[in-house]
Amino acid sequence: MIRSDQILKTVSMIQHENLDVRTITMGINLLDCRHPSAEVCCRKVVAKIERCAGSLVETCNAVSTEFGLPIVNKRLAVSPVADVAAGHDAGGFVAVAKALDQAARSVGVDFIGGYSAQVQKGTSAGDNVLIETLPEALLGTTKVCASVNVASTRAGINMDVVGRLGHTLKALAEGSADRDGFACARLVIFANQPEDNPFMAGAYHGHGEPETVLNVGVSGPGVVARALERRIAAEGPGALGLHDLAEEIKQTSCRVTRCGELIGREVARRMCTRFGVVDLSLAPTPKVGDSIGEILQILGLDAVGAPGSTACVALLNDAVKKGGAFASQSVGGLSGAFIPVCEDAVLSAAAERGELSIEKLEAMTCVCSVGLDMVALPGDIPPETLSALIADEMAIGVINHKTTAVRFIPVPGKRAGDRVVFGGLFGESAILPVPNSGKSSRFIRFGGHIPAPIHSLTN
Repeated sequence: MIRSDQILKTVSMIQHENLDVRTITMGINLLDCRHPSAEVCCRKVVAKIERCAGSLVETCNAVSTEFGLPIVNKRLAVSPVADVAAGHDAGGFVAVAKALDQAARSVGVDFIGGYSAQVQKGTSAGDNVLIETLPEALLGTTKVCASVNVASTRAGINMDVVGRLGHTLKALAEGSADRDGFACARLVIFANQPEDNPFMAGAYHGHGEPETVLNVGVSGPGVVARALERRIAAEGPGALGLHDLAEEIKQTSCRVTRCGELIGREVARRMCTRFGVVDLSLAPTPKVGDSIGEILQILGLDAVGAPGSTACVALLNDAVKKGGAFASQSVGGLSGAFIPVCEDAVLSAAAERGELSIEKLEAMTCVCSVGLDMVALPGDIPPETLSALIADEMAIGVINHKTTAVRFIPVPGKRAGDRVVFGGLFGESAILPVPNSGKSSRFIRFGGHIPAPIHSLTN
C-alpha cells in the first residue's frame, strides 16, 4: 500500500529538491548492421536506430508529463563500433560515426554512445582503427560519445593503449581549442566498464544485453541534501551519529530509486522493449542545491578536500547503494556517487579555492562510483603525463575490482588556476594543477601490459 505521506514527500522532492530522472537510455544491438560496404553499413545503422528509437523522445515526454517527473536526457547506446565496423578502414569507421550522429539527430536524442572498444587484454585490427580515428570521429560529430575500456580486474591494464590515449586527448583538445578542448568531454577511458551504464559519455550496448533494452539513470543529490538538513534540524546535530545520517541517505535513495524505476518501466512498456536496470548514481548538476559537494559539507566537512573527505564519500556511496538495492531488483550500471568537478558547483568552487587537489580527488575515487570525471587540466600537460594519470586511475579500478574511469580535458592555452566554462550540464571549473608533470615519460614509454592482480583468479 502506498501511503499518503510518501506521495507528498515525492511531490516535494520534484518541486523543491531537483529530483529528476537524469536519463533514459535505450540500448540497441547493431551487430546485424555489419556489411562489407561502408555505405550499406551506415544505411542499415541509421534505419535500425530510426526503427527502434523513433518514438523514444515522444514517449519519454508523454510519460514525464503524465507522472509529473522530469526526464532530463533521452539517449541511445549502441554496440561497440569496433565490432560493428570491423574490417573497414579509417574512412569507414568515421562514416559510421557520422551515421550515428545523423541517426541521433533524426530521432531527437541528446547523445548516442558506443563509438567504443574493449581492449583490456589486447587490440584487434578494428580496435586499432577505432582508436586511431577517435579525434576525427568526435571532432566531426556533435552527439556521438566514445569510450575505451583499457583495463579490467581479470585482464590487467593495457599500457600500450593507455600510452596512445594521452596523445588522443591532446589531439581532441587542440581540435576543439575554440571550445576550450570540449571534445574531450565526449571520451571516457574505463577500467571494468559496465555493459548497461545509461550515463554518457561511457554508455555502450554490451554483448550480453538484449536486442533492445531501456536503462534508467536517476539522480537526486538535492533530495539527499534536503533530507539530511531536515533530520539534523529536527533532532539537533548533537543527537545524531554518522550512522544515523547514513540511514537517512539510504531511505532517501530508496524513494528516489523507486520513482526512477516506475518511470523507466512505463516507458519500456509503451516502447514494447525490455526494461534493463536502474542506475541509482547521484549525478550532480551545476545548479545550486544539486551538489555532491554540498552533501559532504552537511556531513561535517568545512572544505571539500579536507581530511575526512574520502571517508564521507565512502559513507555516501555505500548508503546510496544499500537504499537502491532495497528498492529495485534491477540495479546496475555504475550506481553510487559521482564526483565530476566541472558539473558540481561546490566541487568546482573547492577546486578554485585550492581546497580540492587532483591527488585528493584520486583518493576519493577509490570509494566512489566512477573516477576522475570532468577534470580540467593545463593545456601544456604532456601526453605522457595524461597517460600516467589514466594508468593510476585504472590501477585503482583493477585492484579494487570496481569501475573507474577518467574524463580529462586539457584546455589549450590555459594554465592551472585559470577558469574554463563549458555551460549547461557540463558546468565550469578552475583548471587543476598537476604536480610533477612531465616526470612519468619513461614509465609510459615501456608500454606493454600490467598483469592482472592475484585476486583475479576466482574460478
